[in-house]
Amino acid sequence: MVLLHVLFEHAVGYALLALKEVEEISLLLPQVEECVLNLGKFHNIVRLVAFCPFSSSQVALENANAVSEGVVHEDLRLLLETHLPSKKKKVLLGVGDPKIGAAIQEELGYNCQTGGVIAEILRGVRLHFHNLVKGLTDLSACKAQLGLGHSYSRARVKFNVNRVDNMIIQSISLLDQLDKDINTFSMRVREWYGYHFPELVKIINDNATYCRLAQFIGNRRELNEEKLEKLEELTMDAAKAKAILDASRSSMGMDISAIDLINIESFSSRVASLSEYRQSLHTYLRSKMSQVAPSLSALIGEAVGARLIAHAGSLTNLAKYPASTVQILGAEKALFRALKTRGNTPKYGLIFHSTFIGRAAAKNKGRISRYLANKCSIASRIDCFSEVPTSVFGEKLREQVEERLSFYETGEIPRKNLDVMKEAMVQAEEAAAEITRKLEKQEKKRLKKEKRRLAAIALASSENSSSTPEECEETSERPKKKKKQKPQEAPQENGMEDPSVSSKPKKKKSFSKEELVSDLEETAGSGCLTKRKKSFPKEEPDSDPEESGNKRVPKKKRKFSSKEEPLSTGPEEAAASKNSSSKKKKKLRKLSQEN
Repeated sequence: MVLLHVLFEHAVGYALLALKEVEEISLLLPQVEECVLNLGKFHNIVRLVAFCPFSSSQVALENANAVSEGVVHEDLRLLLETHLPSKKKKVLLGVGDPKIGAAIQEELGYNCQTGGVIAEILRGVRLHFHNLVKGLTDLSACKAQLGLGHSYSRARVKFNVNRVDNMIIQSISLLDQLDKDINTFSMRVREWYGYHFPELVKIINDNATYCRLAQFIGNRRELNEEKLEKLEELTMDAAKAKAILDASRSSMGMDISAIDLINIESFSSRVASLSEYRQSLHTYLRSKMSQVAPSLSALIGEAVGARLIAHAGSLTNLAKYPASTVQILGAEKALFRALKTRGNTPKYGLIFHSTFIGRAAAKNKGRISRYLANKCSIASRIDCFSEVPTSVFGEKLREQVEERLSFYETGEIPRKNLDVMKEAMVQAEEAAAEITRKLEKQEKKRLKKEKRRLAAIALASSENSSSTPEECEETSERPKKKKKQKPQEAPQENGMEDPSVSSKPKKKKSFSKEELVSDLEETAGSGCLTKRKKSFPKEEPDSDPEESGNKRVPKKKRKFSSKEEPLSTGPEEAAASKNSSSKKKKKLRKLSQEN
């Protein structure tokens, strides 16, 4: 009896399940569909044999990529070899993806089955998986699926930024649309301004130049010799500028109002700006094509190569196409119409816009288009799968197409493909080595800049850390000074001011530098003391022990009732100031005697 096992891949890990009643299940498919929805009946059919959880989200992403690519991961190999029976002929493994089934059968030797009953069983396992595995809730399973889905999609979308072909597809589509719009708007400007100056249409053929001239000329009656130099700059031709000036003097156009002329000039400026944007977009497309598909753009041109990539959907899809498909790419309607009517199939599609087919004779157009499609297919594969993009192969392939054209015209035998590719390989290796050297230099410069930036950040952080303690000390000292000044204004409990407290602010007000100098002259009378006039105010708080004692007094007498108000007693303040001045004079006399 064959043992049927089912492999189920989930965001949290691999699960291996064994099925009971294999023969009945294989025959009674409707009963299986009914049992899937009922958990009790489903438990009677399916039994969990082993569960291998993923250790991290990165491991889960690696396993998901391996399963999508049809590769057997080491975790999956270990699970199957450990828990499946050793007799491989008696084991039938059911899987959901035929690619991973073929890989398991090739590498491990187990017979794999997909579809039919296996799809219904996997549907039931997916529905009741959180009930089959112990410790797994429905919420955690949904979160794991959501996280793995986001990371898987991000990994699929995240390619090399410099080699993204999506920008090429959008650029060439916008370029084609701009060409149509600019042509339509230019015809509108020609028709609108032609009522006023009809002769200008015959002189100027370029649409963008016509719009610029319509914006510059405005009213043709105001055109004179002074504007001839500017006309030559716009037309890039002195003869055309002179013809425009002569035509404006003898024009048969109707007169136009100022408001109509303003609208015409505004519309002409818009069309001219659109044509300038079209040129910048074409430059951008050329730069992107040189990065993404340098060989294809060197062979067939940037515009035609971009249209081939856009029509195929991506550079990878274009590389997968055979040369016969590339040849008629863009001529699908003509191909199916020819197949339906049994007529002649088209010889070329988008590659008709290349210069090679236009240069070939009528009888050789089909032959050169087939040869060119072959070389385009080779160039697209080189661009898609080469690690270092280079245009060497495209230039060599272009030389081969040129030689084939000359062979059709003159009969000169071209070089063999093997010899050309050998030369291209040598040149490509040299170009790749030069590119790698440039990249290494750029990386070194970037690392040096990064080191300098980190060193500057570290230096700035060290300076900030050294300056912060000083700032903290300054901020801690400032409130202390404020606290010392507050109690000087507070009154005592008995409504009288303390003379020791009131003497401190009065000291700063009553003693100025001039008074100190006069006191010194009276007491000492000698010029030696005048040299220390500036140092006396600084030494006062250190030398006077009574004042230092007075500074501590307000801390004890800070608690006062809010109803009490300070009383101003004039005689007491005068007495306090006299006491302080007498103390000052005694101190100055002591210092003069010591000197």
